[in-house]
Amino acid sequence: MKTLLPSLPASGHTPYNGLELSRRGFLQVGAGGLVASWFLSTPVSAWAATTAQVTPRASARNVIFVFLPGAPSQVDTWDLKEGAWTPPDFAPASFGGGLRFPAGLLPNVSAHLSDIAILRSVKASALVHGLGQTWLQIARNPTGATGSEAPNMGSIAALELDPQRGPNDVLPAFLSLNTQAGLSGAGYFPSTYSPFVVQPTTTGLPSLTHPDGTARLQTRWNDLQQLDATLRTGQPLGKDAADAVNFYNQAKVLIDTPAVNDLFKYSDADALRYGNSSFGNSCLVAKQVLAGARGARFVMVSLGGWDMHSAIYTKTAPTNLYTQMGQLDPALASLIADLKAAPGKTPGKTLFDETLVVVAGEFGRTVGALNGQAGRDHFAINSALFAGGGVKGGQVIGATDATGGTVTDSGVSGRTDLRAEDIACTVYSALGIDWTIERHDDPLGRGFEYVPYAKDGVYAPIDRLFG
Repeated sequence: MKTLLPSLPASGHTPYNGLELSRRGFLQVGAGGLVASWFLSTPVSAWAATTAQVTPRASARNVIFVFLPGAPSQVDTWDLKEGAWTPPDFAPASFGGGLRFPAGLLPNVSAHLSDIAILRSVKASALVHGLGQTWLQIARNPTGATGSEAPNMGSIAALELDPQRGPNDVLPAFLSLNTQAGLSGAGYFPSTYSPFVVQPTTTGLPSLTHPDGTARLQTRWNDLQQLDATLRTGQPLGKDAADAVNFYNQAKVLIDTPAVNDLFKYSDADALRYGNSSFGNSCLVAKQVLAGARGARFVMVSLGGWDMHSAIYTKTAPTNLYTQMGQLDPALASLIADLKAAPGKTPGKTLFDETLVVVAGEFGRTVGALNGQAGRDHFAINSALFAGGGVKGGQVIGATDATGGTVTDSGVSGRTDLRAEDIACTVYSALGIDWTIERHDDPLGRGFEYVPYAKDGVYAPIDRLFG
């Protein structure tokens, strides 16, 4: 039984007007001074925003969010800045629209640039890994008033898309594959909308088979229902007990549907095509579960290991840019190719047409020459990739200066840069979700906004991505 109220439309809120901030905005800016050493400046547009009038784009049925915790170097990849530091085997090449791209470092992705939109004007709001990673997932300051209760974007998507579920939708809507440390969960939402964490293997999900057999499991299950009947009705023990009941019920549905295991299996040949890595296998499984259409709609696939303060180009180092791209490049390219080859649920559309793919880390890396340890340190400006789900590929949005140290064009009128909150708005809009919703079922009773200040127009979907 769900305990949440229906999603509510955004209520009235005094918009920013000139240099006047709303009372909540004033308090947020004032409190921000307490942690100013960690957080970067508020977008300039916050001082001149107007109330948003929204119409969700609804161009995607699914989302694959490729999460790169540790923060890859944007000036070596998506926003390439060439200099004496650039290794020759990066083999920078020119593509359409004046794009320079490290074709030698990312040979497979290079072949799919016509499918990808690159956003170069993203600016992180925190330069601490944990804070930045959480911020990207929950679209707000994790240390703010609602930070501890905020759900992952995937959990919000799962809740909002729940009315669309049918009898064959037995998988949880939100999956997390190759999960890294720092995964945000369902926040104050019921556990029904928590990420279903899976580490893919060639055999799928072996835990779907009970060691004592189906008949024995069913007998035990029936006994449990009888013993706990009074505690499973009406949720008398509160949210935690209700969450446990939902967890067991979901698990039982999966066990009773062994066919879903085929969606998590893969061949050695397919694994090799995706790079033969845990990350590649996870991208492969992400494609398969979406193609199987058994309820999964938001899949997060993680690849950590990008925190390269030293030896970023040193191939003999345990982790370097080459080892990381050796995993990302074949997996991302094969994912795009396979999504394009798979039919969608809508006649005439492919799974790529119906699936928004987002690739992002929590912040960027310092620009110019390498530091004294032959690496790159934390830096606010970074880039993100978008593909599928109605995105117009082959374009670059936003620009930085010659070194990559300053955003010279956000790509969006009236904005100096774009934030994690804008990425969240874009994801919600593509899925047909009103990104300005403010709920009134939160534990603090103060109202919970899917994206803080979005209803005031401070943050919004990046519509240029869609042509």
